Amino acid sequence: MTLVERYGLPPEEIERRSFEIIRGLVPDLSGTPEEQQVRVRMVHAAGDPTIARDVHIHPRAVEAGVEALRSGAPIVTDVRMIAVGVSPGHCERLGVRVECMLDHPDVAARARAEGTTRAIAAVRLWGPRLDGAVVAIGNAPTALLALLDLVDAGVCRPALVVGTPVGFVNAAESKEELRRRDAVPSITVAGWRGGSTLAVAALNALLRLATGIHGYLG
Repeated sequence: MTLVERYGLPPEEIERRSFEIIRGLVPDLSGTPEEQQVRVRMVHAAGDPTIARDVHIHPRAVEAGVEALRSGAPIVTDVRMIAVGVSPGHCERLGVRVECMLDHPDVAARARAEGTTRAIAAVRLWGPRLDGAVVAIGNAPTALLALLDLVDAGVCRPALVVGTPVGFVNAAESKEELRRRDAVPSITVAGWRGGSTLAVAALNALLRLATGIHGYLG
């Protein structure tokens, strides 16, 4: 018997068993059923049930995100990794385009001129175009800080910010600053942990809800 024959399962069965295991390991998920769907999918993406307690979902985050996606608001990301991970089928059904801020042709030149990171330059270049968008930042804490500076200055107000930058320098601080801004609905993860995979998991959960899929499977 090969290893694939021994362990291999259909994708639907793998997903079903995964969510059963998660619910067994994290039986006391807080929030609405829709918030729980987002939280469980983020746990699934992390492969770590302990992250459930660090996932923070603003009281209006799911509603705001689903409403924005149903209205065709764009998803704007800080890195291509998130852009390619978002479900193209759900985006197509909703008429949602996915764009990466780093794809702006003037990013590198602005970063050099201002002596900043490309992530900061990209956010500043997009500026007002982020108003009403679903913004996902899963890599660079500086991108999230730059976005919050724009929000504070009244330049833009995203419909939702999925902020999960990862790392040991300013990642925890940037996400704490995001949670302090109650006027901005957000989904984030406290502390050093995070990453693009968690942002993708949250976005795909919201896209499923926006297309009318409730529950973990389907």
